[in-house]
Amino acid sequence: MVADVELRELAPAAFAHAVPALLQVYEAAMEPPPEQLPGRASVMNAHTHYPGFRSVVALLEGRPVGFAYAFHGVRGQWWHDTVAAGLRAADGRAGVRRWLADPFEIAEVHVRPEAQNRGIGRAVLHTLCAGRPERTAVLSTRTGPTAARHLYRSCGFAEVLEDFSFPGSPDRPFAIMAADLPLTGSGDRTPHGRSPWWRWTGSR
Repeated sequence: MVADVELRELAPAAFAHAVPALLQVYEAAMEPPPEQLPGRASVMNAHTHYPGFRSVVALLEGRPVGFAYAFHGVRGQWWHDTVAAGLRAADGRAGVRRWLADPFEIAEVHVRPEAQNRGIGRAVLHTLCAGRPERTAVLSTRTGPTAARHLYRSCGFAEVLEDFSFPGSPDRPFAIMAADLPLTGSGDRTPHGRSPWWRWTGSR
């Protein structure tokens, strides 16, 4: 039996306040070099000021075990412009128009290792994207047959760029994935009633 998990949407200010705790989830899931964590915290805080910011945190017994956040992508944002240039080089303007004309850009999706394989990542991802006005959702993930990539594919994402390297990280290729909204299996685009083992508490 899966323990009861609470999914909570955090307003931008509440998310910024929770960044230190969420960095522990990120660190457990990604195992980055410790010196990268202050920079990651700065990026996460900066993203709370982006248009259309939304975050969802998964709590187990009051402790964060997973989180995801995203925002509306527009020209002038680093990730958006970098991926747009890659799509333009690979597919001309068609790929940019198809996937980045009205995107919900998913910046982070993480679940602590001991809480994985319980459907938490799927619940967080679907809740994050539920009811969004954007036409598409886009994200980047490590190349290779990872659990994250399998999750994204099962939710309707497909690769639009393979082995894509961001500036400054030529040895760490990523796959750029995109999906039409609503996501596959997202029902009526509301979070209620999707899974009996987690509770949705809305914005706090």
